[in-house]
Amino acid sequence: MAIHQWPKHQRPREKLLEKGSKALSDQELLAIFLRTGVSGMSAIDLASKLLTHFGGLGSLLSANQTSFCSVKGLGVAKYCQLKATLELTERYLAEQLRDNDIFTSPKQVEDYLSVQMRDYQREVFSVLLLDSRNQLLGYHELFHGTIDVTSVHPREVVKLALQKNAAAVIIAHNHPSGVSEPSNADVAITHRLKAALALVDIRLLDHFIVGRGDITSLANQGKM
Repeated sequence: MAIHQWPKHQRPREKLLEKGSKALSDQELLAIFLRTGVSGMSAIDLASKLLTHFGGLGSLLSANQTSFCSVKGLGVAKYCQLKATLELTERYLAEQLRDNDIFTSPKQVEDYLSVQMRDYQREVFSVLLLDSRNQLLGYHELFHGTIDVTSVHPREVVKLALQKNAAAVIIAHNHPSGVSEPSNADVAITHRLKAALALVDIRLLDHFIVGRGDITSLANQGKM
């Protein structure tokens, strides 16, 4: 049965308008994005098939063009639409951080980092630079690969912060394994960077570890 023949309260668009986007499942949200299905398959059925094929929403959203377009029902136009939607999300979240005091909106920081970093297949170490009002000056990815005390160079973080005239810094890196619990090396990196930044009177506010489904704050854990 086509979606337009479903009871009104079960149709994804009508459900979104009535209850809000958070009430929808991944399949329903993806069906709205797809708009139409393929022969013999509704948009909901196609969405379910795609989530199974890619192994989840994260893998689907981070798929490259070749992988994405190889699936029946998808193509270059849908791929461009998806990437544009993701980029709009990133820019919106960055705008929110630029316009608000980060101290009063830690959830916005987590949302921004989650979009930026959670689907990377390798470790990435990032720095968020803040002005004296704790608003975002910029987001920079400095180091890639295995993130440990030997691969993260405090002088590079300090140099960048001074160049951009930052008053404070938030650091973050992802765990491709999906587990956001900080390691002993993560704590050691935090302490080294905090000490190095303090020498030039720049505050290190937090270190976020980004997993697949959650984010851990070392400040919240009392490990700063």
